[in-house]
Amino acid sequence: MARLYIFLLGLVLPQFLMAFAQREQCTDLGDPAAMRRMRVLRALCPCMCSQARPVHSEDGGRATGTVPAAVTTFAAVGTSLLKQLQDHEGDRVETYWELERILQGDDGCLTSGVVNRLIAEASSDMRAAQGVTGDVKTAASDVLVALARSHFHFVMSELQSHLKAMGKVPDETVLLTLGKMAHSYALRCIPFVGMTLLTLRTVLSQVGSGQILHVVCSVLEQWSKAVNTYFGNREQCPFPLKGVAHFCEAIYPVFRYVVVNWLDCKDEEDKQAVLGAVAAMMGVLLHEEQHREHACEQLLWLLHQYQEVRDTSQVTKSLSYVLEILEGVQTPIPQGTALAISTAVHCQLSDVTKEPGPAHKAVLSRCIMLQAQSCPEETVVFLHSQLSGESEASCVAALGLLGALAHSDAPATREKLPQVVEAVRSVCNDPSAQVRRAVLEFIRELLSSGSESRWAWDVVGHIFIEFRRTSGRLVAGGLFACETQEDGALQALCMDILSSLDVSLRGMTKLLWPRLLQYVVPAQYSGMLIPLSCCLQALVERWERAGCKEEEEDLDGMDFQEQAQLPAPQALLTRLLVVAAAPYASSERTVAALQLLQALHGRIHRALGPVWATEIPLLLQYLEGKTESSVDSAEWEHRVLKFLRASLEPIEDKAWTVGLSQELSQQLGSSAPSSWEKFFLYKALGTTLAACRDLRHVQGQVLRFLQETSPVELSEAQGMISVVSHAAESHFHLVLDKVTMFSAAFTRGWFCQTSTGWKVQRWKKEKAQGIRAALMRTYSGIALHAPKEQLLTRVDKEIMGNILWLSRAKQRDLQLKLALVQSITEVSCAIQAVGNCSNFELSSKQEATQTLLDWIKGEPWGSLVYGVFQALEELSKLRPPLSRAENCNLLAVCCQSVLSYPSKERMNKRRKIVRAAVNMQVLHRRSMEDLGHLIETLLEAEETSACFDDVVHVLKGWLTSANEWERERALQVCAHVLGACKEQSELMRGRPCKQFGSLVGLLGTLTNDCLAASRKKAWVCLSYLLRMQAKTMKVVPQADEIRCLCEALNSPDTETLVETCTKLAKAVCKCIPPAQATDFLTAILDRLLHATPARARAVWKWVFIFLVECRKEILQEEGIKKALSPSFSSSFIQVPKILNTLYTYMQQSTHRPFLLHMVFLLARFHHEAVISSLLQKGLPMDRYDSDMVELWRSLGRSILGIQILRCLVEKLNRAGNNHLGTHSSACERHSHQTALETLSITCAISEVVLALRSTEELRQLLPHLLPSLMRRARETLGEERLLSPISSWRQLFLEGQVLEEKPCRIFLSAIELVLGKCMAQKWMRLLMNWAVWARLEDPLAHPEGVCLLSRAVLLYPATFSGFTNLKCGVWISEKKKPIMQCKKMVAVSKRYTIHRSPKILTIALRRFVNFTGGKIDKNVKCPGSSSMYVCPNQLENHSSMLDMQFLYRGVSAVPQDTLSAS
Repeated sequence: MARLYIFLLGLVLPQFLMAFAQREQCTDLGDPAAMRRMRVLRALCPCMCSQARPVHSEDGGRATGTVPAAVTTFAAVGTSLLKQLQDHEGDRVETYWELERILQGDDGCLTSGVVNRLIAEASSDMRAAQGVTGDVKTAASDVLVALARSHFHFVMSELQSHLKAMGKVPDETVLLTLGKMAHSYALRCIPFVGMTLLTLRTVLSQVGSGQILHVVCSVLEQWSKAVNTYFGNREQCPFPLKGVAHFCEAIYPVFRYVVVNWLDCKDEEDKQAVLGAVAAMMGVLLHEEQHREHACEQLLWLLHQYQEVRDTSQVTKSLSYVLEILEGVQTPIPQGTALAISTAVHCQLSDVTKEPGPAHKAVLSRCIMLQAQSCPEETVVFLHSQLSGESEASCVAALGLLGALAHSDAPATREKLPQVVEAVRSVCNDPSAQVRRAVLEFIRELLSSGSESRWAWDVVGHIFIEFRRTSGRLVAGGLFACETQEDGALQALCMDILSSLDVSLRGMTKLLWPRLLQYVVPAQYSGMLIPLSCCLQALVERWERAGCKEEEEDLDGMDFQEQAQLPAPQALLTRLLVVAAAPYASSERTVAALQLLQALHGRIHRALGPVWATEIPLLLQYLEGKTESSVDSAEWEHRVLKFLRASLEPIEDKAWTVGLSQELSQQLGSSAPSSWEKFFLYKALGTTLAACRDLRHVQGQVLRFLQETSPVELSEAQGMISVVSHAAESHFHLVLDKVTMFSAAFTRGWFCQTSTGWKVQRWKKEKAQGIRAALMRTYSGIALHAPKEQLLTRVDKEIMGNILWLSRAKQRDLQLKLALVQSITEVSCAIQAVGNCSNFELSSKQEATQTLLDWIKGEPWGSLVYGVFQALEELSKLRPPLSRAENCNLLAVCCQSVLSYPSKERMNKRRKIVRAAVNMQVLHRRSMEDLGHLIETLLEAEETSACFDDVVHVLKGWLTSANEWERERALQVCAHVLGACKEQSELMRGRPCKQFGSLVGLLGTLTNDCLAASRKKAWVCLSYLLRMQAKTMKVVPQADEIRCLCEALNSPDTETLVETCTKLAKAVCKCIPPAQATDFLTAILDRLLHATPARARAVWKWVFIFLVECRKEILQEEGIKKALSPSFSSSFIQVPKILNTLYTYMQQSTHRPFLLHMVFLLARFHHEAVISSLLQKGLPMDRYDSDMVELWRSLGRSILGIQILRCLVEKLNRAGNNHLGTHSSACERHSHQTALETLSITCAISEVVLALRSTEELRQLLPHLLPSLMRRARETLGEERLLSPISSWRQLFLEGQVLEEKPCRIFLSAIELVLGKCMAQKWMRLLMNWAVWARLEDPLAHPEGVCLLSRAVLLYPATFSGFTNLKCGVWISEKKKPIMQCKKMVAVSKRYTIHRSPKILTIALRRFVNFTGGKIDKNVKCPGSSSMYVCPNQLENHSSMLDMQFLYRGVSAVPQDTLSAS
């Protein structure tokens, strides 16, 4: 089916394309859309190349063959484009380009008519004198050249006809087209060579300078090169063969004319054109012997052009072309000419004013190589002479040319290689970087030539010598930037040359093995290890593939000197281990060292193969994917030492291991002091001694290092410690015994040397301090490396005991203190590393801890040794645990030493050197971190949460410090501790924080600290504390909210930050347990005693949030208790505690208004509890000095004043309602308590009324307040008059709680104060005039006073309206003793008749006991006056008013003409 579709497509598509092409002939092809359609049509042409159509004979017979379908397509497109050209439609350049593309794929499909028309059209455009641009002419020329691919003779005939026309110089475009034809179709142009040159020769005389000269020279150059191409490819030419003489006869006249007339042209472009033509014609003439001499004479002219033209690249190309022809015809260059060529080429390469480009340099080198093949001796001698010149550029150019000769394969050149190498050796030590680079480039070319001569490979050593020289200069420093860059480039070049060595040739093992292996061990060649390792690995692989036979032959061929230069196996292992373990080397070098070790395992030791086959891949796997910065140097060093130990295990040869230790000791002596390499060699030596089976050798090495090490040199002491401690891994008891023996000998020798002179004694004292420090660190190092199963048996007395014994010096310098700290830390870590040691107790722990604490106490702030807190931290992890008192002491001492550190400003003043001050700050910052870790460890070690309480107790003193820097540091430590507790809830043992309230109070005030860092850390601490509390209380949703708030603390927006802080403070306050509310207030109010205004605002903010937002949580605990116990009292517990706290601080602080406002906030939500608590404080008798008076007055002035007063009135009415009996002790106590309570309430009422701002609300409360006060006054009056010996009032007076001799004065004063607030001053004066207060105070005149007082109250309009609902009750005088009767509700009515109406009528309505009936519920009217009206008097039935006894009715004064009542 697919074939059918293809067949149909082949039939239909050509017809479609023909129709499409005819349509396009009628279309304006200048339209871009039309041009795009033409491109599509052309693109479809190749797809039809496999289709065919029948070809009919001319007579109309049957088909005789097939024609490709693409023929019709090409013809159609070509015809369409030709029609466009003939009609001058569209862009002619674009049309020509389309035609050129089509013709490049045309295989003669165009008809002769189309070809003739196309040639005519293109020729017309090429020869047009006017109206045609140069682009059109060039495009037409290119179309003819493309058409010549299939119609060569048509095009060439057309061009030849134009060339011969009119006997004048042809058109430039015609000549250019001829040149293109010769360049593109060289062999097909051969039949037309004579004709073309003959025609050109006739018009040469008419050619001047300028463009026509350039074109003619180009034609001569291309046609001459076509002839040279023919000479080399005669067999491929389809035409009859022609001799060289035939072409020389045609070219020689033209050549002579050009040489005679055009060589002296002055124009630069003319010279360049003539150069190309002359060189090409010389190439033809050199093939004929009779013309060869004349042609060679022009070589000197050609070399002279280097001085004439600016762009010498064309000269060099022409010279190279001529020299290649000379090599082809095997014609020697004359000696003088050869020297001239070498000189000219060398000058071009060494000219620094116009340095040639890379392509030009390659052609120049090619010229020298061509000349050297003809006369090698002269060339080498010349270049050797240039090496000894003073010019750097000349030497560099000569070396470059010698390198080109060394890489040449010509036999004549290779014979001169020994001379060339010797010549280069003379400049190997040249100081110039350019010369040294050129030497290295020469070596590269020499080694890449594949020579098997020994003298050729001896130059490999110079690569390493040059690398060592540049490395030394770079390490020494002091170079300029350009010099550093040059040396770095030379190093890279050395490595590149070494990595490009080809070791695949036979005999390379013999040549390279001894020359490369000797550079593995020297440290100065470590940088070359990567390419060196690659070469050596390749040699080993080649040897293994060859089955060791070739390698044995090569090694047998080595002389004794070469074998002696090979490094020892131990030296190879040592150096490669050092390179592999280097922390600052690249990972590629480390990998190269490990891979080389694996390749050389058979040459190092035969037992290492199986071990390294397993261990080295593991090391390489660890390094995979890691960079220099990501590799932990300490971890990697530990792995390398472990690899060394594993490598030495299978080696049973004691002598080999001893030799390795000796090699390590030897390389130790050659290593730089205090270098990383030397430290590693110490550790490797200790590891080797641990694996050594020769115990006598191990013992001797340990004693040697103990005795010969200088303790003054810290690097040597550290090395000794490394050797001894690593050796203890397998020889623990032996090493520990030797160190103990040396320690004892040292102390004995020291004590007997105290009689020497002062200077000697001082030196010995310094040395003794160093030895003590070294021995202490040696003991700790032994503990770290000791076998775990052997350590605990000797660590307590023989290790820790000896360390403490060595530390007991009269004077401890810094070195000894550092050693003590480090030793205690390492020993503690070693004990913990043992694992299951819960039963082990370090008996010297307390002594070690106390030693460190005593030292911390005695040290000044500037000499605290870094690491002491870490030592205490590790010690605290060991058993036995310290007591709580010891832990508290430890915390106090450590906090004192760190937190009391001077501020940065004070430290800078004391330290004259800025760097010293910075170093001290760094040490202090690290000490702060260590202190936090120490506290965290103490919390982990404690089985209860008591340690956390101790930490908080210690930090509280620093959080409240007067120095801002101390507060900031305490906050930092607090943040660390709380952060640890937040992350590790087990530190709190699952219990809520008992110090939560007090901590919140402390941290809350610090959120407004003067230091921004302190403020931020305070919020961080609060967030940690809150999340910790939420976790222990299992408040999961709140914990999530807190986490979000903590993240928002980092917001840069100030408004967002303030809002977040407020939300966080609310969340914190809501988490305060009710039982800790007092702790919170106590902590936060402590800061108020000496607080600044800013801090007082912070305190106010926190207390406000606590009292307002957490008003429900304050009484939560009491509500729970009341729900659980029905008998629980209604009086609250937390509110009195809070009020007591506020009252206490009000007596001490200067911020009294602030505290009074806090009491107001508390009373706003818990007024009954606040009033009850305040009433229990005592009697506010002294109105000038009492804080209680100020409290009551502040409440009275507030908006809660009337509410407080109403509550007090209710309490006054309820006081003493519960009677317990008549003559019992309980009754007496109850009476005493009632009397005291009544007095307190009355005094409070007086202060509140005094401060009240609203008189109207007081008047409304007067019917409830005034009867209660009168009742209490009557009770006290009765008690006083009876003079009862068991009177409660008398007892209060005797106890001093009542200052007034007559208690009724207190109540009467309250009544006077209340009425003074409600009535005008004239009425109060009226009461004074009536002697009401004196009568009320007198028991005998008391009823009369009551009547007068009642009359005044009822007469005053403002007070009369308040008495609307009272109970019946009057005083009846019976034997001058007031008694109560009735107490029933009665109806009161009374009638008055007026004999004569006065101007002002005063009516007083009273209730009397002998009246009967209910309440007054009718209107009271006055006959004769319609304006007189009294509203019905209706009083609510209120339970608290059952005992009221008086009714005071309003009094009205009515004018005579308008009588009214109110």
